[in-house]
Amino acid sequence: MYVVINGGGKVASYLARQLLERGHDVALIEKREEIAHKLAGELPGHPLIVHGDGCDAAFLEDAGVMRADVFVAATGDDDDNLVSCQLSKVAFGVPRAVARVNNPKNEHIFNTLGIEAISSTTIISRMIEEEATVGDIHTLSQLRKGNMAIVEVRLPVDRCVVCGKRVADLNLPVDCILIALIRGDDVIPVHGDTEMQPGDIVIAFTNTEHEKALKKALTGE
Repeated sequence: MYVVINGGGKVASYLARQLLERGHDVALIEKREEIAHKLAGELPGHPLIVHGDGCDAAFLEDAGVMRADVFVAATGDDDDNLVSCQLSKVAFGVPRAVARVNNPKNEHIFNTLGIEAISSTTIISRMIEEEATVGDIHTLSQLRKGNMAIVEVRLPVDRCVVCGKRVADLNLPVDCILIALIRGDDVIPVHGDTEMQPGDIVIAFTNTEHEKALKKALTGE
């Protein structure tokens, strides 16, 4: 899968790293020159890094967006995310556009235009509202199109089958990416070298058809 990401901040760089570690091809567009150079040296696999504005068609073209399977806008500016997603869909025909939405009030605008909007504020609020159900695998956010979802799984306190193992060494289902761990009051980003502990809550991005397989891989149940 070829993914073009607009943005080079923490969210975008983390997503790029996760996708690269899972074997996907990634291009990243970042307008700040120093950040672009930094990412070029830090991200694994030497992905394509384009120094430019993701709202400019010329830089989207430089990133090869015309052959992308997915375009992700992950900057901290909702206006930029909206413009770049629309440009990738309308001008270049990218079949799927996903946007980080910083202000939940803007979600409906993205959805109306056929852009899959992901708001961390909305996800966290749903987690709080549905806290009583986290003992089992639970869908936090179902993307508007397709069959992908953000889910959570609580690891058992006793007989944890994945604890102490590197995430990169786990036998996870296809199309499943571990995003973060909730450990007590801390939220911990997941990297290939991350090791889980008993009682961790795992936040994952997965194909809905593989939710049961994901639970079994993480809990042994």
